[in-house]
Amino acid sequence: MRTVLVTGPGGAGRTTVAAATALAAARRGQRTLLLTADGIPGFPEDTEPTEVTDGLWSARIDSGEHFRAELLALQDQASVVLDLLGGNRLDGEELTELPGSTQLALLHTLRRAAEGDWSRAGHDLLVVDLPPLREALALLALPEQLRRYLRRLLPPERQAARALRPMLAQLAGVPMPAQWLYEAAARRDAELAAVQALIEARDTTVRLVAEPGPAAEDTLRTARTGLALHGLRVDALTVNRVLPRHSGDPWFAGLAAQQEKTVDHWYEEWAPDAALCEVPHLGRDPRGLDDLARLDTPAGAPRGDDGLAGGLDGRGPGRADAPWWIESPGTPDGLDGLLPGARIVTTGPPSGDGDPVLVWCLPLPGAAKKDLQLVRRGDELLLTVGPFHRIVPLESGLRRCTVSGAALTDGVLRVRFTPDPGLWPRTG
Repeated sequence: MRTVLVTGPGGAGRTTVAAATALAAARRGQRTLLLTADGIPGFPEDTEPTEVTDGLWSARIDSGEHFRAELLALQDQASVVLDLLGGNRLDGEELTELPGSTQLALLHTLRRAAEGDWSRAGHDLLVVDLPPLREALALLALPEQLRRYLRRLLPPERQAARALRPMLAQLAGVPMPAQWLYEAAARRDAELAAVQALIEARDTTVRLVAEPGPAAEDTLRTARTGLALHGLRVDALTVNRVLPRHSGDPWFAGLAAQQEKTVDHWYEEWAPDAALCEVPHLGRDPRGLDDLARLDTPAGAPRGDDGLAGGLDGRGPGRADAPWWIESPGTPDGLDGLLPGARIVTTGPPSGDGDPVLVWCLPLPGAAKKDLQLVRRGDELLLTVGPFHRIVPLESGLRRCTVSGAALTDGVLRVRFTPDPGLWPRTG
């Protein structure tokens, strides 16, 4: 199933464009499912996939309902401990959702779309209406981060002591909650792994929605670095609310000229890595399916615009197996086994004067050296680029090396690793 994640600066009309994109794909024969937390005129409000029109289904993400269900279930699981502590049960009617519940509800809905009954429905395309750009980036990084927290706080290997828990419970005189806690953590890890696999799949891409103007230009330039840091591939930039380019009104013509100047910059900056789709301004907010269908008409752009469904009729140009690669002079002994699945680029023959240096490369378009921080801690690299952060686990072969330098050149971060003689395997 092809997945398209739609986001953009706040107020750019991403929900409308997500709906119009889903409708355009359905009209071209793709069985499409749209997920959104916002109401769309003419679309049902059901939290289960409901048919909107031929080939198009939608499901509404209800964060309040999800929050209440999850908290009541957790309360039931911890009932023994709560009773021991004299806690008072909470009723569903008195629960109001807390900050962060919207993000967790969206992840839950993504998991349902990725597996179970929803995935067996045979949809060809999943269109997800995400929050505004900065929040969307944090959301897409959340499964990887939460799984890391679970592994650190509740290491799976500690479950080996499970046989001792009944004896410990008798000695302490109180029930031991460890077993259900580990089981709950394992379930959550499996759910997060399914969402992470969906986000990282090769046929998952991001579509940005922006209204042309200086503010959006700065936001997109910053976000491009954050998307690259997390290995997310942008397949299209949808330029929304494009005004007619020819008008006899000087004020109106000035606005259109400013938009055209911004769009020209975007073509230079984003193409050919991402397509641009120009969506016309209807002169009012779209209402119903007919208006959404009108948005699929390119806004008079003579640049090969394929409309909102361009590139959705098959496997998308998603990310590679990993968003980075490793450069090596020749192939060091044992590298195939120590870097399984890594994309290795040979830069020349071995130097012959000792172990070659491996260079770990991560594209970071738009990044500035002054905003970049890099720290190695154990088997991980802690990367900070402006407002964006990511902790990247190292490949097994790089864990046997020491960091000997780093540089940011032409939008690519290159980290030099020198094999540790005490850990690097040798032959002969």
